[in-house]
Amino acid sequence: MMIVYREENELIKKVLKDLNLPDRVYIFDTTLRDGEQTPGVSLTIDEKVEIAKKLDELGVDVIEAGFPVSSVGEKEAIKKIVKENLNAEICGLARAVKKDIDVAIECEVDRIHTFIATSPLHRKYKLKMNKEEIINKAVEAIEYIKEHGIKVEFSAEDATRTELDYLKEVYKKAIEAGADIINVPDTVGVMIPRAMYYLISELSKDIKNISVHCHNDFGLAVANSLAGVEGGAIQIHCTINGLGERGGNAALEEVVMGLMSLYGIKTNIKTELLYEISQLVAKYTEIKPQPNKAIVGDNAFAHESGIHAHGVLAHALTYEPIPPEVVGQKRRMILGKHTGTHAIEAKLKELGITDLSEEQFNEIVKRIKALGDKGKRVTDKDVEAIVSDVVGKVPRDERVVELNYIGVFTGDKIIPTASVALKVNDDIIKTSAIGVGPVDAAVKAIQKALGEKIKIKEYHIDAITGGTDALAEVVVTLEGFGKEVTTKSVREDIVRASVEAVIDGINKILSKK
Repeated sequence: MMIVYREENELIKKVLKDLNLPDRVYIFDTTLRDGEQTPGVSLTIDEKVEIAKKLDELGVDVIEAGFPVSSVGEKEAIKKIVKENLNAEICGLARAVKKDIDVAIECEVDRIHTFIATSPLHRKYKLKMNKEEIINKAVEAIEYIKEHGIKVEFSAEDATRTELDYLKEVYKKAIEAGADIINVPDTVGVMIPRAMYYLISELSKDIKNISVHCHNDFGLAVANSLAGVEGGAIQIHCTINGLGERGGNAALEEVVMGLMSLYGIKTNIKTELLYEISQLVAKYTEIKPQPNKAIVGDNAFAHESGIHAHGVLAHALTYEPIPPEVVGQKRRMILGKHTGTHAIEAKLKELGITDLSEEQFNEIVKRIKALGDKGKRVTDKDVEAIVSDVVGKVPRDERVVELNYIGVFTGDKIIPTASVALKVNDDIIKTSAIGVGPVDAAVKAIQKALGEKIKIKEYHIDAITGGTDALAEVVVTLEGFGKEVTTKSVREDIVRASVEAVIDGINKILSKK
């Protein structure tokens, strides 16, 4: 297991010093069961096996492979996962019903997670059973599983909305029946961390080997899970990318990094594999984590703000809680309107772009910020295209022709017309022309201003990136005065890119150098 970076926080140390925290917390992954219950997600048998193998490589302690009785395919997938002989315990879910348990036993799983609801709501409306009947059902199920020599994890479904005294009674009876692990589910995600801490603290006075299973309906699944550990829990149920019903479950990557980096509690997880498995699960479930998702999101280690980027470049921990490599990520400098020169310089070095003049660098910065101001996210391809464009232009002090102004008029039932003002040496030449389109009109206006001594031999346009706001790369080949040159320009405005490419080509033809 790799050592995860941990920067000591004096305030956290002060708050946690009186808690009896475990040295190690066990990770129970339910991506293949509760995670697959995410609306719209359905994994094939082969996909479930591949994810299980990756979870095992990651180092999870228990893989809840599915709910065997739910379908023939589910049962087959669990059997295949069991046959992989993984290091992790393989667990199957079963209601406190003999039929469910028998199917799970047939799968030869290492552990059966059995459950029955205990809250007043479930007792009255779903089960239509009294308190004693529910306890008897739970005890019968646990004893039946233990008779077959299989480890039992028992959950009182909707535990966090169950009367505390009754919940304690249920769990004590479950332990007497042989349950190895007691799981406390916050089934509809209604707990707050302080209440979860209190609940687990109360239960742990009489019960050992407590696990927590928190849902994220109010965005508190991870916080409640960690609060459970503070209260005495030694196992956490979680899913990759926080998948699960409704708002999802506690995200494994957040739970693990919180435990290891904030609390200093060990897990068996190889954290450098977190991003990789996040991507695999996203691929098969077709649910991509939101960009600002902690730990594995695209923006988790991305910086655009000039202040932040400068700080990170000086010392990464100024604006990053952990190095990205710890979770298999990479730091990324996102270029846009907030980007400072230090970040742009770092990005250029990353792309292998050096030896720029001050004029060229300043122009590149100006162009990148201009794109950002228009709401565009600047990609590496955009940067490379801008650099190529700027570097390929004739230096300002060698230019014969400069564009002072261009205006293009076009529309329905309007003949495309362009007006230009060019500075040729020290003279300003103004002219206009019509064309079959705005680009044609603009180019003809330029040619007209220069006496049509320079001809366009070839014209080509490509989009650098996707989208309607993509940068356009215009390549033109010009001939005149016995010379032939090819130039290009990159802009989000096709007309402007075309005009700049033509004028740069003219300068290359007319330049003495």
